Amino acid sequence: MALTPAMFEGHGVNLSATQRRAATLTTRRTVKKLHQAAWLLNAVRCIDLTTLSGDDTEGRVKRLCAKARSPLAQHLKEGLGIADMPLTTGAVCVYPTMVAHAVKALRGTDIPVASVATGFPTGLMPLKLRLEEIHYAVGEGAGEIDIVITREHVLKNDWAALYDEVAAMREACGEAHLKAILATGDLKTLRNVYAASMVAMQAGADFIKTSTGKESVNATLPVSLVMVRALRDYGEMTGHRIGFKPAGGIKSAKEAVAWQILMKEELGRPWLEPDLFRFGASSMLADIERQLEHHVTGRYAAFSRHALA
Repeated sequence: MALTPAMFEGHGVNLSATQRRAATLTTRRTVKKLHQAAWLLNAVRCIDLTTLSGDDTEGRVKRLCAKARSPLAQHLKEGLGIADMPLTTGAVCVYPTMVAHAVKALRGTDIPVASVATGFPTGLMPLKLRLEEIHYAVGEGAGEIDIVITREHVLKNDWAALYDEVAAMREACGEAHLKAILATGDLKTLRNVYAASMVAMQAGADFIKTSTGKESVNATLPVSLVMVRALRDYGEMTGHRIGFKPAGGIKSAKEAVAWQILMKEELGRPWLEPDLFRFGASSMLADIERQLEHHVTGRYAAFSRHALA
């Protein structure tokens, strides 16, 4: 849609109320035993299993893809009574040069390959080069592109520049889904987070994402609440559903449940499906496995028993 500042300009965000609402999300109710196991299994379905390290190799990506194909040990699936249920992660996320390896390793599955692009994690590259990186990743087989916005546009409230940038990236993605990383830890205020969320959606983002995982402050529940409220407002005004992806610093099974509670309470059941909700995480899967092991056997396993790539 066209840039429409009236949808976000002048929209206030009450910091203390936001923090209070986020703090009570996980204290007013809890999920235990079989219900907790079910929520954790759903979290596995929504993980973008990720490796974004300078020492990534084809072998590491292949191991990550094997984990994405079969995220839980067979004895856990049998103990949970889901031995015959197909269970995979939501996607595998890698750098553009690793996309071809991931596509090859996931051949025969429905697991999409996501790729970061546009000068990740800073985004401080000429726009022409960032668009070329999108074209490269899509050409290698990526079905989802995680782009990073130019934070300066937000800090200067230059919404037209931000809109034009994301719209150009949306066009470069073609049929691939676009996830717009806002890097909320760099945006200074919750008003900026709300406005940047709205502009990204207006420019064609299929998902809005909290962080690159490289900022000093990454995904938090108060920031996520503001972004989710933007999603809800945008949906009410346009009739379109946009997805949400928290990423960066999410490592525990407890956090996996907390973010799902946020989605369920603020947006409803549809946002607990991988087409509208993803986690950017890897180590969280190991903790989920440990919690499910305790549910099945009554004992916690060492992290090494549930190793990732």
